[in-house]
Amino acid sequence: MKPSINSKLSLIGVAIDLGAGTPGVSLGPSAIRYAGVVERLENIGYDLQDKGDIVAIKPASPISEGTNLKNLDEVARVNIELCHRVSEAMAQNRFPLVLGGDHSIAIGTIAGVLQHKKNLGVIWFDAHGDINTAETSPSGNIHGMPVAVSLGLGHEKLTSIGGIENKLNTKNIVFVGCRDLDMGERKVLKSLGITVFTMHEIDRLGMTEVMNRAIAVATDGTDGIHVSFDLDSMDPAYAQGTGTRVPGGLTYRESHLALEMIAQTEKLVSAEFVEVNPIIDHKNQTAKTAVALIGSLMGEWLI
Repeated sequence: MKPSINSKLSLIGVAIDLGAGTPGVSLGPSAIRYAGVVERLENIGYDLQDKGDIVAIKPASPISEGTNLKNLDEVARVNIELCHRVSEAMAQNRFPLVLGGDHSIAIGTIAGVLQHKKNLGVIWFDAHGDINTAETSPSGNIHGMPVAVSLGLGHEKLTSIGGIENKLNTKNIVFVGCRDLDMGERKVLKSLGITVFTMHEIDRLGMTEVMNRAIAVATDGTDGIHVSFDLDSMDPAYAQGTGTRVPGGLTYRESHLALEMIAQTEKLVSAEFVEVNPIIDHKNQTAKTAVALIGSLMGEWLI
């Protein structure tokens, strides 16, 4: 194992698909474990504790009174519990690695990390912006809202998780791999001045330069980096088993290089890998890809 800021690791699964539009991603944590994530991390050299899964319970109706947000109460409950578990891991000086589940779980992960790292940098790998609110979302799916919530924008049941005072700073968030943004997301990203590297910039500049710039944004005056990796940031040729596929994404090697460069900073404090859906996958290949990427982020090297 290459030098790391923390050799103790807590693995936390979140079996939820209530924030997404496609069912099945709740099976993601099990698929990633089946693909060998525990063995991979132990072979790298981590002292790993598998904390099991937080399990969402599907409500009788997806619609909560007074809002268009789907499954709001249960998504909030799951993220409150996740916030507590992540915070508990960090209080024990353990690195929280969270397995999704849909991307709504980033609400709880980031809220938990912010209990201990008040100035957190975030590198967000995603085809989408995930910065919608109830007013801008065309679907009401909360997995399209975690960045907004982590900035304090959105429904009070979500923004209150972890405390309204514990939120991200827009200058330390950076998106990598975007290629499908809603109109409302484009406006808010521009108005807030958030750094976004779309596939256009990756094609023109190359992944090495993009990541040098992304790391500079995420480390500017921060206490560390959180990585939120949505498998749909990759091209569907490399990640078929995810619910919101968009052609023209990151290649397998671009993804590994990006995560390897973050690992080399030794400033990583937490991470999550989300949106693995084995129901629409082929022979669990996307979960296997997630495990390989986790290895790169956590300091696995050939030599």
